[in-house]
Amino acid sequence: MLEIFIIFYCIKSFLEIYTLFMQIKYVKNAKNLEPIILLDSSKYKEAANCSIGKDKLEMYLSGYNFILFILWILFGLSYLDSVIQIDSYYLKAIIFVNTFIFINLILTLPFKLFITLNLDKKYSFLHITPTAFIKDTMDSLLLFLVLGSIIIGLFSFIINSFTNWWILIFAFIFIFIIFIKILVPMIKKGKKLKDKELKNKIRNLLDKVDCKCSGIFSVKASKDDDQLNAYFEGLGVTKRIVLTDILIEKLTHNEILAVLGHELGHFKNNDMFKNIAIIGIVIFLVSAIFGNLPPELFLELKLNNEPYAIITVAIIFSPIFLFLTRPIIYAISRHIEYVADEFGSNLSTKEDLVNVLLKLANENKSFPLSNPMYILFYHTHPPLVKRFKKLGFDVYTMKFIDKNE
Repeated sequence: MLEIFIIFYCIKSFLEIYTLFMQIKYVKNAKNLEPIILLDSSKYKEAANCSIGKDKLEMYLSGYNFILFILWILFGLSYLDSVIQIDSYYLKAIIFVNTFIFINLILTLPFKLFITLNLDKKYSFLHITPTAFIKDTMDSLLLFLVLGSIIIGLFSFIINSFTNWWILIFAFIFIFIIFIKILVPMIKKGKKLKDKELKNKIRNLLDKVDCKCSGIFSVKASKDDDQLNAYFEGLGVTKRIVLTDILIEKLTHNEILAVLGHELGHFKNNDMFKNIAIIGIVIFLVSAIFGNLPPELFLELKLNNEPYAIITVAIIFSPIFLFLTRPIIYAISRHIEYVADEFGSNLSTKEDLVNVLLKLANENKSFPLSNPMYILFYHTHPPLVKRFKKLGFDVYTMKFIDKNE
């Protein structure tokens, strides 16, 4: 049984590395082409170099993760099990799983440090200092140790107490995700939008589609991140609109309304609930798989068939399933984005939506071209060139296509 999981992990790692390699090669060739989507020659090459740099690190990290996977499987887990000798099943699960995750975090931290403090900063996305990054990392780790320990302890109790425990764990995770989506707007900081003219325009736009929200907020994204963004967050009575301050600064009112028109397309098409349903299906399948593992697997790993081992094995092997289901999930996501684009363009104008996408591409240094296989595994949104084509805009002539021609 262990051999099957190892084979699938090898397939996953090969597909990751091969896809990233092909994307790097594709962008290197495309970098020498005539710039498109208003990117001048220097910005076009900068966006290409940024894409290549990130994908190279992602490729190295994938290979590194594969080495870590093999080391954990061969002797890492069994050695950790021999060191952590505790009679209490839930306490052992908490210590064992937290130790496993902490070791992985420390071993992969150099990649995250390089990406955050070097690559992103080099291309002017971030303004975060090493001290702030370490503080954020430690805060996240502390939160995980507290909240994660509670969840691990609860999972251990459920696994040890019920035959079909995986159904209860699925239900808990699914409900927890919905709860977080409702709770985030209640605890996340943000200031109410001060621009009364813009606020009135947004209110009128919301009234057009009968959309209710708890407020319109601005967040200081430019403190840590230069990328322009606007989105809905929350569910039900906590649903609200969030605009980053850098977006308000750099886009016109009509362009902001075009962005929100796209987001309202998600609202009208119930895309939030579609995404929750997809997440629910994935969690259900993963829970079912790891809730019915044969005892032989744990014997091969030299672990006891107990909560600590079941949770750790799920953490190690679940990326296989999550990666291999990406093409289906991401294809659905890209279709959803096309539909939202169409809705947004009809709510405002196609010209406004095209203008804002052009501006976002330039400001966010998004390279507009991607290898088809890379799109399959890594794009939740359609490539910009294809989005423009759907909207009837030719990126090479920078004109709308006359359907009568």
